[in-house]
Amino acid sequence: MLKKIVKKRCAWTGRNPFLIKYHDAEWGCPVKSEKLLFEFLILEGAQAGLSWLTILKKRDEYRKVFKNFDPAKVGLFTKKDVEKHLKNPGIVRNRLKIEASISNAKAVLTIQQECGSFRDYIWKFVKGTPIQNRFKTLSQIPAKTPLSDEISDDLKKRGFRFVGPTICYAFMQAVGMVNDHTVDCYRYKEIKNRQKKMMGII
Repeated sequence: MLKKIVKKRCAWTGRNPFLIKYHDAEWGCPVKSEKLLFEFLILEGAQAGLSWLTILKKRDEYRKVFKNFDPAKVGLFTKKDVEKHLKNPGIVRNRLKIEASISNAKAVLTIQQECGSFRDYIWKFVKGTPIQNRFKTLSQIPAKTPLSDEISDDLKKRGFRFVGPTICYAFMQAVGMVNDHTVDCYRYKEIKNRQKKMMGII
């Protein structure tokens, strides 16, 4: 009888199918898409005070409500839209977070005009190349770093909200600016190999 091969994953996934799917398919993959970068920025902000699992379960509804995370469309939301979305149980019904999504969309549009793209702006903080960490355990992974402090400060100066250092580091992990898969995780080497394809991002 053949033995079932069990893949070693980062400890935070547990046995939850939502977390496992996200971990295996997305977490740590270098993101180039403007809309996907904006999506993660908004979702990480929405997570504040909540669990990432809660956000993942609401992600499909977020995509509907926030127009597939098109900053040009989200930036046009009005007070009437805010009141409407506050009644939607499919997203986090927090007025400040919803309003922040709108102001953040406008800030992204400004950056696109100034820097050519939000992608170019955000990836310049790591000079276009993901940071390759080598953490052995979950407890070694920081909640924030001096670089996430720097990114947070710059975003705040540009009018962004819900972008504290911890949120920014979670964003960096999500979009592959850092590889924080533990070294025993099967995705560690896969993500590392993707870095070679990132050299021309900026």
